Amino acid sequence: MAKFFGTNGIRGVFPDDFSLEFIHDMTLSIGTYFEKGPILIGYDGRESSPLICKVITSTLNSVGINCKIAGLVPTPCLEYAVKSLGYSGGIMITASHNPPQYNGIKPAGKDGVEISREDELVIEDIYFKKNWLPPSKKLGTTEEETKAIETYLTGIKSHIDSQLIESKSFKVVLDLGNGAQAVTAPDFCKIVKCEPILVNETIDGNFPGRGSEPTPQNLSILSKTVIENKAQFGIAFDGDGDRSIFCDNLGNILTGDRSALILIQHILTKNPDSLVVTCLNSGTNTEVLTEKYNSKVIRTKVGSVEVSRKMLSTNALIGFEENGGFMFGDHNQVRDGCMSLALMLDLLSNTSNSLSEEISKLPPSFTTKDKIPCSSEDTKKIILSLKDEYPQSDTSDGIKIIIDSKNWVMIRPSGTEPIIRIYAESESHEKLEALMIQFLRKVKSIISR
Repeated sequence: MAKFFGTNGIRGVFPDDFSLEFIHDMTLSIGTYFEKGPILIGYDGRESSPLICKVITSTLNSVGINCKIAGLVPTPCLEYAVKSLGYSGGIMITASHNPPQYNGIKPAGKDGVEISREDELVIEDIYFKKNWLPPSKKLGTTEEETKAIETYLTGIKSHIDSQLIESKSFKVVLDLGNGAQAVTAPDFCKIVKCEPILVNETIDGNFPGRGSEPTPQNLSILSKTVIENKAQFGIAFDGDGDRSIFCDNLGNILTGDRSALILIQHILTKNPDSLVVTCLNSGTNTEVLTEKYNSKVIRTKVGSVEVSRKMLSTNALIGFEENGGFMFGDHNQVRDGCMSLALMLDLLSNTSNSLSEEISKLPPSFTTKDKIPCSSEDTKKIILSLKDEYPQSDTSDGIKIIIDSKNWVMIRPSGTEPIIRIYAESESHEKLEALMIQFLRKVKSIISR
């Protein structure tokens, strides 16, 4: 098990457990793993990000590795630029949806995808053994990379029918969440002649608008703005811009599962006989839908790294997580909020229906999730107790208790916060609510023992 790498990169409270000394030593470990440059560095809008960038670039330069700085960009922009512009690797400085006091680092390989779980362990082994590259007599250089955003937006545009979208004169509400997509998503809308209506558009690492993570509970302004402006849809991004939550034309906030299904249907209509990769905690309607297009679903542990790397090894076209992380393999095998925006525009340009009408044609789906503050010791106690009670459960990632084909509960520790997450799916709202109440009580009871 990795000690520092969680579900997505390394995160901590700056400058406490995520200190400058730790960042320096971990950067030496990542640089030793990459062996050579150039390395592309990007960061989100958190207050500590520019300072951390200086530590990372100077540390890499000290062992002879050249760097270029993309500056403030979304994570998927950094990753796509690494792949497209020929870098040996990339480091994104971000804590994604974590609260403002956090920051983190996320390495990407030369393929533009987050490094594998195995490579995370390699980096940690280098860190603990201090088996770093020696200081170099010839110091590396740090320069600016000015092409990252243009390369990213041009790449996205190449996968959609931009002329058809332009002819529709769409109106779209963008809840930028004070985050990094503010430097790319509005410009993309203008490129395809859409009118972007902006919410929380000022980049601010304190995320004063609605917090760094878009949830159904904090997107009421997005819903209201969509309705007031008669927009075709709305979209809300997380802090580093790789995840997105959609709002339909009636102001309804869609779960990540529902928006993924509608995008999957659009893509598979054009590309049957494809592979879709998703995690254990997403809904079962994925299999129901993909069968119609002679396509198959591969399930992984929770985490975008798991999905991305499985997409690469299987040449899958689509990947997604239930939290709004959607991946389109023809572009890059990573979560990408702006690519998801482009795909939704492409979908609506090919139909006379509204988004709500398209959604209504999907098979019914009832999913939910919750979280409870929880120590690592209590997490182990919960999973062991539930395993004793439900011995036939899947314990490959936390525990997934399958009651029948339409009803299940999954409980697993977060890889980014000291909490335990509870996911559930059922055949009706009533049964779903009862299922969640039952297991929330059960989990809390185990903790209190």
